[in-house]
Amino acid sequence: MNTETCIFCKIAHHEIPADLVYEDDHFVAFLDINPVKKGHTLIIPKDHYRWIQDLPDDRLSEAFILAKKMIKAIKSAFACQFTQLVVEGNEVPHFHISIVPGYEGQLNATFFHEAYAVNESKEYVEKVKRALESGF
Repeated sequence: MNTETCIFCKIAHHEIPADLVYEDDHFVAFLDINPVKKGHTLIIPKDHYRWIQDLPDDRLSEAFILAKKMIKAIKSAFACQFTQLVVEGNEVPHFHISIVPGYEGQLNATFFHEAYAVNESKEYVEKVKRALESGF
């Protein structure tokens, strides 16, 4: 797959819309369109890499520092007790870190997905952005 056909590359370069919660020079973070739990957030590099081992070490470090920041924001925004983190590159062949809010008493890993109501994802975007701005 090349960057011209990669859906995540298109999101990273604003060619197609996404519910962005964060952006810097190297990464974007956005709500998953098919979330495991509401608030499920993906972090992707703007440059195309498929697997974790493909990223240069400095970029990989930045990705996990950003993941830590996003975890804190997600926990603050959604009052979840923990998050689950998965490193992926298979379903969408572009390296991404998937962060899923977790709540006590719920199964840790499920393959059931939740759906957002109309405009609900926009509310979730604003919650995460407010948490990031407030410093958690």
